[in-house]
Amino acid sequence: MNTDFDNMSLKEMRDLRAKLDRAINSYEDRKRREALNAVEEAAREHGFNLADLTGGKARRAGTVPPKYANPQDPTMTWTGRGRKPRWVQENLDQGKQLEDLLI
Repeated sequence: MNTDFDNMSLKEMRDLRAKLDRAINSYEDRKRREALNAVEEAAREHGFNLADLTGGKARRAGTVPPKYANPQDPTMTWTGRGRKPRWVQENLDQGKQLEDLLI
């Protein structure tokens, strides 16, 4: 395939680049899925699943339910993971315990 870039407009070249990027990403995704399927099949043939062999844990789907709520505004919640929201820290600074904020 010969493409004469000198006779293409900038828009045509950008469109071509976008199509090429999509094609590359699609190809890489397909090859990645094929490789993963082959590895999983090989593990099954030996009586294992992939997590057994890699020491990984099976990922659970879904979100973590909130564990704490702001007493002044119960719509403001926190799962207890990650950085404390400002309202949690403000309540702790006022002398409340984390247990006081449990849902």
